Amino acid sequence: MLVRHLSFFVTLAREQHFARAAEACNVTQSTLSAAIRKLEDDLQVALVVRNQRFLGLTVEGDHLLAWARQILTDYDSLREDLSGLRTGLKGTLRLGVVPAAMGAIGFLTTRFRQAHPEALIEIRSLSSREIQKGLDCFEIEAGLTYLENEPLDRVRRLPLYHEHYILAMGAGHALAGRARVSWAEAAGQRLCLLSEDMQNRRILDKLAARLSLTLRPVVVSNSFLGVCAHLRQEGFASIVPHTFRHLFSGTPDLVMIDLVEPVHRQAVGLVLSDRDPLPPMAAALSRVILDADLESAVSAAEARAAL
Repeated sequence: MLVRHLSFFVTLAREQHFARAAEACNVTQSTLSAAIRKLEDDLQVALVVRNQRFLGLTVEGDHLLAWARQILTDYDSLREDLSGLRTGLKGTLRLGVVPAAMGAIGFLTTRFRQAHPEALIEIRSLSSREIQKGLDCFEIEAGLTYLENEPLDRVRRLPLYHEHYILAMGAGHALAGRARVSWAEAAGQRLCLLSEDMQNRRILDKLAARLSLTLRPVVVSNSFLGVCAHLRQEGFASIVPHTFRHLFSGTPDLVMIDLVEPVHRQAVGLVLSDRDPLPPMAAALSRVILDADLESAVSAAEARAAL
């Protein structure tokens, strides 16, 4: 059984079309079809439901797909590991990041690039559930997400920092001159928040419920860019992670105020597939994390922004 044949099979499962899969693999359709039949002959099972076109995978095909993804990931990891011994780590680190953690991702990637200057980094904005799927399907090497609320399965967890919350608004907002704002006051504002499919929003809703409050945003988005686009509009405010303060420092028409009563802290960290050995990119990232104090770095950046 050739690794190349497994790669063809995984591509066919993704494209669900023989011609598109052949084009993606840069081979003829007859070559791809022959490779799939060779897999079926070697394993002595039917893998694909077909007549004149692709109709889906058999039960055995679904099982092979999970194994094939793992085998291909391990094969690529082996090649990266052996190559890295000679020339240093190369390739691409694929990171899934929940929107709420985007304000801190630069602290992590900068340190990784300092340790591995030949490596590339691809950042994907994903929900925590999409990060779980990405790790399970070997589509990402690591995720940056919440560790305590709705924890992921089958992962290693590396704590990085604790998130707390601030109320963001335009400089002309009625609360802009305040040093602190209570959660009760924040709940009564004209809010723009993340949508309920985002874990950050579910965390905020749970916290509000414990305080006998209800958050009723008039605008929701699955992106903080969509949220922040409303902050300069009259009357809007948003509850955002404190890591966003250093991103907007020096912006005179935006104000970020600490939320109190209570000051809530939420653990954020790195999640890696619970495998041994780890893929080279994931292993390298974990070593960088062990040598870095991101909690202090994030706190220092926020302190500078508050000056």
